[in-house]
Amino acid sequence: MRRAIFPGSFDPLTLGHHDIIMRGITLFDELIIAVGKNADKKYMFTLEDRIKFITKAFIDEPKIKVLTYEGLTVDFCEKVGANFILRGLRNPGDFEFEKAIAHTNRKLSEIETVFLLTSSGKSYISSSIVRDVIRNGGNYSILVPDTVRVN
Repeated sequence: MRRAIFPGSFDPLTLGHHDIIMRGITLFDELIIAVGKNADKKYMFTLEDRIKFITKAFIDEPKIKVLTYEGLTVDFCEKVGANFILRGLRNPGDFEFEKAIAHTNRKLSEIETVFLLTSSGKSYISSSIVRDVIRNGGNYSILVPDTVRVN
């Protein structure tokens, strides 16, 4: 079985993430959306909200599971039996950052990282931009799936 994880904080889930996930499920038998928990990071949305946004967005997709994890991504991969890490790339800066992580993960384990380029119409979207739009009262709904709602 080709099992992959797509790790991230998803604070919040964006249309860019959604694009990578939908294209990723064509490559793998199972895709685990791995929501990272980091006690040192300040999130806009609670872990529960982030999981709810993701779960509702992919409720009709049987190849997707949503799990949380802490610690090293490669350790989580081993725990869930994943052979691949899926990552999205928006720009050259993402590539350089992700390449270093992929090389490190490969050194720590036999995990392969698979990169997908975000579709051109979504490559400008990032969670940090979405959070800034939300904080400033802008129309964030054009950047996220319908399941993402601010209370």
